[in-house]
Amino acid sequence: MPYISGGAREELDPFIDDLADRIVRLAREEGGDAAFAGFLNYSCTKLALKVMPVRRYWSIATVIGVFRNVADEFYRRVGAPYEDEKRAEHGDVY
Repeated sequence: MPYISGGAREELDPFIDDLADRIVRLAREEGGDAAFAGFLNYSCTKLALKVMPVRRYWSIATVIGVFRNVADEFYRRVGAPYEDEKRAEHGDVY
């Protein structure tokens, strides 16, 4: 989890909230539960391209590392607990 200052969160959160609302709206208009994925992918890619300081190996590697860390932390905080709930509900496979 990126532990940024409270002031930075206050500055970024309204924009993030607005983007999230727009993605949800567009996904509903497209239809289907998974429609948000394309909008989320597009938004993250465009954001990375806009904030990446230069198109050099180290910058590309840094962005890839951030995305991997986001995926790992998201799974640890959201995915794994969901898996635990479903295992408790339906029983373990092993």
